[in-house]
Amino acid sequence: MAISGWTKLTPMLFGVGLIAAAATPAIAQKGLDEPFQGAFKTALAGKTVAYVPVAMNFDLTEGWFAGVKKELEPYGVKVIVRDPNWSTNAGAQAVTTLISEKPAAMIIHNPDVQTYAKLLQRAENEGIYVIQINMGSAYRSSAFVGANWIEIGERDTEAVVNACKGKSNKIAIIQGALSAAASAYTLKGVENVLAKNPDVKVVSSQAADWDAAKAKAITQTVLKQNPDLCGIVGFWDGMDIGTAAAVKEAGLTGKVFVATSGGGERRGACELVKSGAFDLNLSYDVPTQAADLAGVIKWLVSSGVKPGSVKGSMYTTLIPITKENAGSDTACWNLSDLKK
Repeated sequence: MAISGWTKLTPMLFGVGLIAAAATPAIAQKGLDEPFQGAFKTALAGKTVAYVPVAMNFDLTEGWFAGVKKELEPYGVKVIVRDPNWSTNAGAQAVTTLISEKPAAMIIHNPDVQTYAKLLQRAENEGIYVIQINMGSAYRSSAFVGANWIEIGERDTEAVVNACKGKSNKIAIIQGALSAAASAYTLKGVENVLAKNPDVKVVSSQAADWDAAKAKAITQTVLKQNPDLCGIVGFWDGMDIGTAAAVKEAGLTGKVFVATSGGGERRGACELVKSGAFDLNLSYDVPTQAADLAGVIKWLVSSGVKPGSVKGSMYTTLIPITKENAGSDTACWNLSDLKK
């Protein structure tokens, strides 16, 4: 009886161990083949993605190219670039030629809202996915990846208006190219804020056409005419290097609040904010944009949807760069690192 009773108690005392032991399989279960990854790889392998920036050799366009290559080339995608070098006509010709070459997708950085619009529609009608980066056209293609320029205009202007409180309330606006989406939409954001601040006086609003030398010349003239200027809203940090240089030459760094925006590359953003050249630089974070571009392309090409049949946007989350975070390792990025 004693032995029989102990036998009955044993499972109760050590039941957990018995259950665990019983659950352990004698032979490991075979793995499952993920049913979709093979089709994904096949869809991308051997495809060509063409990239048409406004020009190469500056942080934005070089960064997008490097980031997209890093994401797509491991899947057997060939990424090519056609550089118009700031020529709108050369860019239109490049897009036209690419349509006949039929890459799987094209990444387009539009110089203005009209020039490429019909060409991009034609490209999608002929079976090519079109993804527009940062500066869109009047044609809405399969995807847009980029900054919300109206938000940038509003946030930069709000910062300038706040910095001007108790001062002259005189500000200047340095626009880019008037026909470019980035400039036209940013200006709308500026106007939205100014409409709420009627005491702020705009003493100058001129286009520098993305040219640092023109921006410097405009700013020099404005400062001579308005030595009590308290703020400047610039539309791109690559251009506003000239704006900041004019402010520095006038001995007004720290007195004239300079707000701008850009891709967030360390030398053009964090270092210039640290030096006092810019007081605020809203970064649209090029590495994240490049990853978004690549992600959209992966989805479009692997999905099999007809080019032009879906249309969506991925607006970039902005990173405000100020003296408080300009020295951090996360606020900005290095082009050399992205190219590795």
